Amino acid sequence: MQSLKRLVTSRRLDSLLRCSRSLSSLPINYSADDLQDQVLVEGKASSRIAILNRPSALNALNTNISARLHELYASWENDPNVGFVVMKGSGRAFCAGGDIVALYHLINEGKIEECKDFFRTLYSFIYHLGTYLKPHVAILNGITMGGGAGISIPGTFRIATGRTVFATPETQIGFHPDAGASFHLSRLPGHLGEYLGLTGEKLSGAEMISCGLATHFSHTEKLPLIEEELGNLVTDDPSVIESTLEKYSDVAYAEKISVLHRIEVVDKCFGLETVEEIIDSMESEASATNDVWCNSTLKKLKQASPLSLKVSLRSIREGRFQTLDQCLVREYRMSLQGISKQISNDFCEGVRARVVDKDFAPEWEPPSLEKVSNDMVDQYFAPLSESEPNLMLPTKQREAFN
Repeated sequence: MQSLKRLVTSRRLDSLLRCSRSLSSLPINYSADDLQDQVLVEGKASSRIAILNRPSALNALNTNISARLHELYASWENDPNVGFVVMKGSGRAFCAGGDIVALYHLINEGKIEECKDFFRTLYSFIYHLGTYLKPHVAILNGITMGGGAGISIPGTFRIATGRTVFATPETQIGFHPDAGASFHLSRLPGHLGEYLGLTGEKLSGAEMISCGLATHFSHTEKLPLIEEELGNLVTDDPSVIESTLEKYSDVAYAEKISVLHRIEVVDKCFGLETVEEIIDSMESEASATNDVWCNSTLKKLKQASPLSLKVSLRSIREGRFQTLDQCLVREYRMSLQGISKQISNDFCEGVRARVVDKDFAPEWEPPSLEKVSNDMVDQYFAPLSESEPNLMLPTKQREAFN
């Protein structure tokens, strides 16, 4: 196994070096001190740990963090002394996703190019992680939402804990599940991905391991032992790393109220063709059962941006038949459309209502599903203008996953 891995590595080394040199084209508008503060690095025997370090912002991602991660990961991939990489977060979050408040202000200040840089840099790093040659361990001990899932799920191992909270809440802020979400949500059992993507409902660590979003579950108090043992390993063999993680793994069961115990209802309702049919079906279930979960799901759907619901459903459905790179390229187009205000102002309005002003009363545009035209949805998926380049990913140097 190791000889084959070395052979593949040697054949791709030149192209990876060229790819890492292309990092100089990423936006660099930070000072070295800021960069080092936001991503801390620890070196171990044959591993490196990247620590997201914006605890006051729940380790929300900005362009600088994504660029720094890409730079570090490229250098570690090409370093024969580094066998594997670990990522974790400071404070009570792994990563709450992209810094949507910063994006909100950039959009309102007319700094759209800086917003494009953010998405381009983040999605490029996610693709790099999704095609990484070395084992990767993400310790998801806390909030893991949106882009936080994007920078962890494509890696080899994901450790969930009792403190883990996963969600893709983008429809609640007038956006769409991005950062590779249309890839990993569409590959969950049945139509669970549609449910999570449309409602933004949360999953616990136990639920993440049950549905496959996490590879291991460990109680929080065991994390220091896991990190210590990983730090002592001298290996690049995923099976050795996995044995260590298994050693400290715990059995976790989803609670009785979990959506995972209602998968038949989820498939019945969220497997339907349109958002309107999904909501009608959920209303029928709620009327027949007066079930708290059904009513909560309906409430989430009706709180979300109508346009975002339709766009997100189509995105997840398309993602089911696309590779990681194809999902990221499409999501990049969608994200640029979402911040352009040419179709709708829902993203800025959603962030304003839920995060900035916190009045929790967004005025969606359009205000209802029946007023969302097919043309509006199609525009999200349309090619960018000739003057606007697509997201360029190194697919010839780094093979995408199916």
